[in-house]
Amino acid sequence: MERQELLEKIRSASTAKMRALEEAIRGCGSALVAFSAGVDSSFVLAVARRVLGDRAVALTAHSPSVPQAEREEARALARSLGVRHLEVQSHEAEDPRYAANPVDRCYYCKSELYRLCDAAAREHGLAAVLDGFNADDKKDHRPGHAAAAERQVRSPLAEAGFTKDEVRAWSEALGLPTWDKPQMACLASRLPYGMAVTPERLAQVERAEAGLRALGFRDFRVRHHDAIGRVEMAAEELARAFAQREQVSRAVKGAGFKLAVLDLEPFRSGRLNELAGVALPVVA
Repeated sequence: MERQELLEKIRSASTAKMRALEEAIRGCGSALVAFSAGVDSSFVLAVARRVLGDRAVALTAHSPSVPQAEREEARALARSLGVRHLEVQSHEAEDPRYAANPVDRCYYCKSELYRLCDAAAREHGLAAVLDGFNADDKKDHRPGHAAAAERQVRSPLAEAGFTKDEVRAWSEALGLPTWDKPQMACLASRLPYGMAVTPERLAQVERAEAGLRALGFRDFRVRHHDAIGRVEMAAEELARAFAQREQVSRAVKGAGFKLAVLDLEPFRSGRLNELAGVALPVVA
């Protein structure tokens, strides 16, 4: 099946979900969207802008765990959507519980994010805070979602039953450049649980990944193992990465790692949790 045909088929099967999503957001009256420029939050923001107009506002939080390229992308996308874009500094790294990098590290990060969102929503008179949590995320280890619940943050994608594939299909229809963007995660997710999160380690990972992106690779992770930078490459790019192993090695070592390792097992989301033995939620 051709890609465009597949996208249209997905959209046709999820038309009711799209209506439910629009109604859920419209029912908020006004909303602040926690916006990272990822696939999900970009879609939520675009729909919120469409149904709420100027009563939809984006907020992006900056910290050492967010690559500079992502910050610039968030600014550009917000401008293209004509959305008011708030930018704030996030201070999760100052929390020793976050810096210790436990398996629920994301809880402390999201607690700080949603504190900032809640404060901004109150300041600007916005009725709700929305995030990009989708129906598929219920199957993964997402401790940050507990922080959202504590702040009464709404997850309209999950409420409407939107899967990741459906978010991508509808994003394509809305002309969003994020529709086929590789799944992103904060830089701290490149550090094994228990390894302290420091600005220096995050910067190392950011430089290494920027180097690989400059080589044309799209879907990968550089895992930090002290002196070793371990590259997990998507299955469709693994053969090319091996063929260009000298360039890959230079990019990783150029970021400050003494050794560059190319993992023979392809990258997939959730591998860090698997290696740590983190139990995933059971979804009925």
